[in-house]
Amino acid sequence: MKATLIYRHRVDFDDGEILEIVVWRLAVPVEGCSHPYKYRLFYGRPGERLLGYDNERPKGDHRHRGGREQAYRFETPEKLIDEFLREVEDRRAGR
Repeated sequence: MKATLIYRHRVDFDDGEILEIVVWRLAVPVEGCSHPYKYRLFYGRPGERLLGYDNERPKGDHRHRGGREQAYRFETPEKLIDEFLREVEDRRAGR
């Protein structure tokens, strides 16, 4: 079974910031993960990540905030997307 794209969304904001979400379902988990999803969630400017969630191998699930990388507890794709969008909304509102 090939990877199946289950969600893709991109927003180019008027201020030059970008939000992009891509989630695939895989036949087997990515090294370092116990779930069958591969994802990349990005918020920032060209060449500058302000916030990101991904699960590159072999690191597994993690997020990037303020230049720091920290482990992330993945539960479902829906929860992942909701948490990311909430963080982006808070950043854009200046909270």
